[in-house]
Amino acid sequence: MLRLYNTLTRKKEVFKPLAGKLVRMYVCGVTVYDRCHLGHARSAIVFDLLRRYLQFKKYRVRYVKNFTDVDDKIIARAQKEQRPWEVVAQTYTAAYWEDMARLGVPPADLEPKATEHIDGMVALIGKLIKKGLAYPVEGDVYYRVSRFKEYGKLSHRKLDELLAGARVEVDARKENPLDFALWKASKPGEPSWPSPWGAGRPGWHIECSVMSMACLKQSTIDIHGGGQDLIFPHHENEIAQSEGATGRSFSRFWVHNGFVTIDQEKMSKSLGNFFTIQEVFEKMPAHLGPAARREILRYFLLSVHYRGPVDFSDQHLAQTKAALDNYYAMLIRFSEVVWEQRAGRPTAHTRRILAILKAFPVEFRTAMDDDLNVPAALALFQQLITSANRYVSVEGHAKILAKIRQLFSHFGGELLGLFAVEPSKWSFQPWSFVPVVAPAVDVDALVKEREQARRDKDFSRSDQLRRQLAAAGVIIEDLPDGSTRIKR
Repeated sequence: MLRLYNTLTRKKEVFKPLAGKLVRMYVCGVTVYDRCHLGHARSAIVFDLLRRYLQFKKYRVRYVKNFTDVDDKIIARAQKEQRPWEVVAQTYTAAYWEDMARLGVPPADLEPKATEHIDGMVALIGKLIKKGLAYPVEGDVYYRVSRFKEYGKLSHRKLDELLAGARVEVDARKENPLDFALWKASKPGEPSWPSPWGAGRPGWHIECSVMSMACLKQSTIDIHGGGQDLIFPHHENEIAQSEGATGRSFSRFWVHNGFVTIDQEKMSKSLGNFFTIQEVFEKMPAHLGPAARREILRYFLLSVHYRGPVDFSDQHLAQTKAALDNYYAMLIRFSEVVWEQRAGRPTAHTRRILAILKAFPVEFRTAMDDDLNVPAALALFQQLITSANRYVSVEGHAKILAKIRQLFSHFGGELLGLFAVEPSKWSFQPWSFVPVVAPAVDVDALVKEREQARRDKDFSRSDQLRRQLAAAGVIIEDLPDGSTRIKR
């Protein structure tokens, strides 16, 4: 059974959807005023993984992820660049899809835009005013936090604690500093829509309540997700306005992914350690193709449990590539060394690898059922690589090797979005951000000389030639049958 950590209850709970095998999931998307950064990448990959795993468990998932396409940040950028706000929103919406393609993240089932649901927002705000949960002030409308007795239940803080530590919008017209905007009166030159309180535009929080209920056709959904930075105030405010309007629970599970840090500091534009997805792909070594870069970044972001912080650095990416090198080296070895099937009873080596293959699916599901414990699942893959390499060095029956490939393809490829590069196209060149000028050497001649040194048991000369080849960007691997594989 799948157990997910629920931020609302602060514990892992057995996941079971409200309606049979149908899972209704809403995840907060991006505000389209700039390129997506690594934090967006992590959130996108985490919830793409959750969708994939739910589907793997035979659930039907209706996945909604929104675009905030009207917002203070969009308006500010448009004014700075002296172009229409709609053009800014369209530009960075297109950039978002480019970035998701880079990451191998397919679109959600529905990707609504805030501007497509203004009428619904006006209607919900009117309902909140009628119930005494909101109040208009000079064209603005604020939510009356004091009337929602459970305010703070997601962040697990009381009103006085929230007030002491919160960064709230200052406005003397508010009844309470924690009251938040549902509708903002328009200023000259800003986008606006008609409403009973005057021309204006929606506040940030109201849009997700409306789009969730409109797209998922329910006032109570199964999963609401996003980054940890959204817990307060965004998701706390969503709960207040949604449950205040409907009188029902808004989401049964609240799932949040952890932060991305840069060299152990929280990623921040002000610190100058802010990387967009585009920049990360461009800063990877030139010899890596788009598919390899995708796998390296996906593997890296999945290698730490989704709720914990993940520290980004060039060194960590290089370590990730080295882990993937092991996998692709194994596949190449499979294609080069395949022993014939022997008649009679299976050997001890065969029985051992068959037992490992039988246990793998069960152990993988156990890891993933434990709150999507991908690091434990990736450890299983590494153990399988070690076992497979040991097995192929002594036997390597074709049918068993095919089963190993199938496990990687099914559990690693279909679920994790990994192990999909054609092995012959994988680059084993060592990771370096500094261009390496290889010495001008005759690689083939050196390889032949080294093979002769090995036959002559001149291991000192053999090692010397190996180091010379490595300096030229050529890695030598000696195979069990005495031959040599060259990795450039």
